Amino acid sequence: MTTISFSDFNLSPEIVVGCEERQRLTVLAMSAVGHAPEDSDFLLYELDRAKTVPDDALPPDIVRVGSFVRFRNIEGEERTMRVVLPEEADPARSRISVLSPLGTALLGLRPGQSITWLDGDGQKQFLTALAVLPPHEARASE
Repeated sequence: MTTISFSDFNLSPEIVVGCEERQRLTVLAMSAVGHAPEDSDFLLYELDRAKTVPDDALPPDIVRVGSFVRFRNIEGEERTMRVVLPEEADPARSRISVLSPLGTALLGLRPGQSITWLDGDGQKQFLTALAVLPPHEARASE
C-alpha cells in the first residue's frame, strides 16, 4: 500500500490538452446522453482548468484520447488502460472512457503527476501516472 499524506487528498496538478481535443471533448460532455451528469461536469471542470496548447505543441507524454497510460492507485496496484471515446470503452480490454471519472482523472496528466477525485460512489480516489504511450504509438502496438 502506498503511504500518502493528508495534503495528497486534494491534488489537482497542472494538466495540458490540445486545442482540437478540448473542443471535441467539450461537445462530448455537453451532449453526453445516457451518462451521469456529474461525469460530464467533472470532464468540463478538468477541461476548464487545463492549459490549452496548439495540437502540434502537445508533448508526446500527455494523456489524451487514444493514449495508453500506466498508473498506480492508492493501494499500490499498477494498471495500464487506454483512454478512449465512450463508444469505444471496453473495461474487459482495458479501454476506459474519457467520460468516466477514471478516464477524466487521467486526461492531461504526465508521468509522475498524481491526482485525487471522487468516484461515482463519492469515494476519494488517488492515482499517479507512471508512463504514457501517445495515440499514434498506441495504435501501432495494437
